[in-house]
Formats: sequence, structure tokens, C-alpha cells
Amino acid sequence: MTESGARGAGRLPLDEEAAWAAIVAGYGEEPPDPPGARPFRPVEDDERAGRGPGGAGRSAPRLGGSVSFAPGVGPAGPRDYALGEPSDDDFDEDDEGHFVPPEPPPLPEADTTAKFAWLGVVGGPVLLLLAVVLGWDMTWWLTTVCVGGFLGGIATLVARMNPGDDEDDDPGRGAVV
Repeated sequence: MTESGARGAGRLPLDEEAAWAAIVAGYGEEPPDPPGARPFRPVEDDERAGRGPGGAGRSAPRLGGSVSFAPGVGPAGPRDYALGEPSDDDFDEDDEGHFVPPEPPPLPEADTTAKFAWLGVVGGPVLLLLAVVLGWDMTWWLTTVCVGGFLGGIATLVARMNPGDDEDDDPGRGAVV
């Protein structure tokens, strides 16, 4: 196969040296606009004409321009919308008004057994980590307290779980209003 056949039929041979010379000669220059494109106006021209950030007659930003606004600056977007406070005039006779949920009941007090179980579950690994970080000797009693407290706390919490929580007696009640 000949050299011209390897490059493809109908193509002119490319002078790579001339192409690189053209690229280097045009380095730093802005390429010409494509045909039919509107000419670009620099931001400095808008500021001098009074349409930019420093001017009084501020105009909307041009799409595709180099101006980007920081959050809170420029035209309002969809996330800049805030709801007004409802008033009594906003409701009809059929409306009941704004719903305010009732105060939730207080959490039940944990019994002593549950408190010690959680102390073992959390305190065992924390004490073990503290011993490693501070370089304490890992004696048999320290290891037993850490591992035994963790396993004993887990076993206590699992044993005290209510087995009937997963099953509903009446699953077909639907929504309760």
C-alpha cells in the first residue's frame, strides 16, 4: 500500500510543520467568531455605559456571557422565593386555618437495666479505644470488662426487646384520621 493510500483517498497531505507554526503564531489570540454569531461585548464596556454592576441602569445578564453572579446577587431565581405568613384573610369559610400539631408526649424514662446495658454497649468499645490510644497495658481484666460489657449490653438489649412489635393484630385498618 502506498503512502497516499494509507492516509485515505481524496485527502490532501497535511504539512504538520506548517500547522504547528500556525498554532504557535496564533497563540494568545482569540479565534474568529463563527459565521452568523453576534459579536461579544466585554464586561468593561457595559460598566462604562452604566449597565454593569457599578452603573445605575443595571441590565439583565446576557446568556452565554462571561458574567456569573454570586448567590444572592443578580436576578431572582426559583430558590430566592419565600412564602409569606398566612393571615386570616387567606382562608374561606370552609377552611379550618393553619394546622398546628399538638405537643408530643414526653419520652418514657429508661429503667436502670436499660441504662447499664447501653453503658456496656457504648462504654466497652470506648474504654478499649482509650486504652489503646493511651498505651495502657491490656491486662486480662481490662479486656474482659471491655468485651464482656459490650457483649453483655447487646445481649441484654436484645433479650428485652418486645417480640410483638413486628406484628399488627389488625393490619387492614387503613389511615386513621
